[in-house]
Parts: sequence; C-alpha cells; structure tokens
Amino acid sequence: MGRTRPGERGPAGPGPAAPPAPPPRRARVLALLGALLAAAAAAAAARAFARYSEAQAAARQDSALKTLGTEGLFLFSSLDADRDMYISPEEFKPIAEKLTGSTPTASYEEEELPPDPSEETLTIEARFQPLLPESMTKSKDGFLGVSRLALSGLRNWTTAALPSAVFAARHFRPFLPPRGHVELGEPWWIIPSELSVFTGYLSNNRFYPPPPKGKEVIIHRLLSMFHPRPFVKTRFAPQGAVACLTAISDFYYTVMFRIHAEFQLSEPPDFPFWFSPGQFTGHVILSKDATHVRDFRLFVPNHRSLNVDMEWLYGASEGSNMEVDIGYIPQMELEALGPSVPSVILDEDGNLIDSRLPSGEPLQFVFEEIQWQQELSWEEAARRLEVAMYPFKKVTYLPFTEAFEQAKAKNKLVHSILLWGALDDQSC
Repeated sequence: MGRTRPGERGPAGPGPAAPPAPPPRRARVLALLGALLAAAAAAAAARAFARYSEAQAAARQDSALKTLGTEGLFLFSSLDADRDMYISPEEFKPIAEKLTGSTPTASYEEEELPPDPSEETLTIEARFQPLLPESMTKSKDGFLGVSRLALSGLRNWTTAALPSAVFAARHFRPFLPPRGHVELGEPWWIIPSELSVFTGYLSNNRFYPPPPKGKEVIIHRLLSMFHPRPFVKTRFAPQGAVACLTAISDFYYTVMFRIHAEFQLSEPPDFPFWFSPGQFTGHVILSKDATHVRDFRLFVPNHRSLNVDMEWLYGASEGSNMEVDIGYIPQMELEALGPSVPSVILDEDGNLIDSRLPSGEPLQFVFEEIQWQQELSWEEAARRLEVAMYPFKKVTYLPFTEAFEQAKAKNKLVHSILLWGALDDQSC
C-alpha cells in the first residue's frame, strides 16, 4: 500500500449522498394542475349534491303542498322542527298528547330527584285578570280583517291555568347568585339570551314550547301556572332572565329578577297567537343554601297604559299574513302565601310530631327577623337589570319637558323618540 505524501490527497472515501435532482418544471406544473382539478371536482360534486338535496327537499315540499294544501302544509311545518319534511315521533308527541288527552310526561330535572320528606315547601298562588279588550287599539271585531276566531285563544283565557301550586324550597336554587357575583346590583344571567339584534328572530310558526332544561325548569313551572304553553325564551332579543342581589345578610339573599317570556295561546288547527308581556319582574328571599324561602313574588308591571304585545297569523305565510296589536293586562302575578315550612316535623329524637294542636289548629311557625347588612333600592336594581337587557339604557332618557330643560342648560340638541309602546320592554 502506498503512502500519502505531504500535500497529497488520499483516495476519496464515501461522501454524503448528492441531493436528488429537482423534478422538471413541467412535472411540478402538472402535479399542481392535477391537485387543482381534484379540488374543483370535489367542490363541483359538493355543489351538485347540495343542489340535488335542495331539489329533493323542494320536490317533497311541492308534493306535500299538493297533498295537504297551503293550510295543511303550514300546520305540517309548525310540527316539523328540523325542517326535514318528516315528522319524527318526538315532533308528533304534542299532537298525540292532544288527541289522546294524556298528560305530557314531566322531564324536569328537579322532579327526577326523589322527594325529601324533611325538605321545606311553600304554596304559591296565581292572581290573574285577563287582558282588557278595549285596550287593543286596532284589533276590534271586523276591523283589519280581525275575526273572533283569530282572537279566540285570547278571549278564552280568563283565569289562571293553576290557581295554586306547591314548590320545594330547593326548586328556587337557580335564583342563587353564581360564585363571584355577591356584589349588590351586579347583574348575572339566569337564562342567557341566545339572540341579538344581529341574529334575527325565531319562527312565529310554532305551537308547543321545547322541553325546559336546567335553570329554565323553575321558570317554566312558574309561568305554567298562568297558561299551559309558556315559552321561556322569546322569539325576539333580548331573551332570557337576568338577576341581581338587592340585600345580603349572614344567611339570606334577596334576589331581584327580570324575565322575558311569552305564551302561545293557540293550538292546531288554529293559527299561532303570541302573547308577550312587557316583562316579568319580582324578587325572592331565600337562604344561601336554598333550603328555606322566606318570600317570593313574580308579576307583570301594570303602571303603563300598554304592557302586552300580541302577534298572530291569519294565513300560511309568516311575513304577509301577520297582525300585531298592543294591549293592557291589569294583573298577572304569582305570590307565595307564606315562608316555606317543613313537610314533616320531628322532635329532638327524630320522632314525628303532629302538625296540628289538640284544638285542630295547625302549628304556627315563628321566623326570626332577618338583619340585612347591605341593601339596594328596588328602583336602582330595576335600572341595572334594564341596562343588562337593553345596553342603550346606559344613556339617560328623560321625559319630554325635562329633556328640553337639560338641553338648554347643557347647550345640547334634543333627540326625540315617539313610540307606540315602550322601547325598554317586550311590549314594543
């Protein structure tokens, strides 16, 4: 073997592999073109499938229209919640219950819990005076095509569906403030609004409310005392329920709330008739663990001359066949007859005590006086809930004459708004 001299290189060893030669430009262009063609073909296939699906849906709707007629298709569509042109057993359930006269099975979460004989209960009474027909400004019989049939659901609603009902104190747990909301007047949502001025509104063509879930359950049960078909969420924004604390003690809260809900007064084959009070407001005084309710009241404010919006269809088209009016309802109120009390009374040894005295009179409970440490006025709490529902109310709105005085003092212009109803509730 020869030696390598200084300055000379030895035999070349195995070096790093040479990088592969780049594909020809034509091959790269063809590959890119192929990918684009494949994507275009997939998009075209998707569009074709969508057109096919739309055509099938249109064909089914056309067939249904020929079979059922306009009014029949309208009724069918009111039950077809997912708009797939098929009525599922769940969608048909309200009609089946109507035809068979069966009572809808309860799906309320709190009713699934076994009753606790030691828990406290309270009785709530409904007070209801029907809407005054003379307060409806344009919907007199024979005017604008309004008929007695169109208003039959309203005319027949003269009493509360359930004059009184017993609730467990724990049913009011959803009114407790969430963690972190223990400041007076700080609003929180019991039922958040799912709509805004940008998301439109829900369909008018519905008869039966969806099953309530979670915190909706107690509000649905309370409103069902007025009428069997309450919609906990309104068709228009702002929906839901908002609350805030107005008083705090060592063991109790006073919670003020505002609820936007409405009722469907008609059932098939009549057309839908929507009854939308301006708002439900009220308060509940309850212990911090929701085992005791000291007081409860819910009502539609009646201090304004108009406090209910009504909208109803008189044909199969939602847009062109709808009438609207506003009216006044004198009383729509729920109130607890007294604080919650134990269902059974036990002595110190756990033995059952007779709830009646030897004279036959029921035992009288003595409740301690609540010492409130912090309190907020009803007016200020109502204003804060109003702003939560309607953020534009952050601006101060003044009566007509006061506005001019303020404008003159501040050298500003006046922005005047004239309405048929109220801008800050659901009656307008």
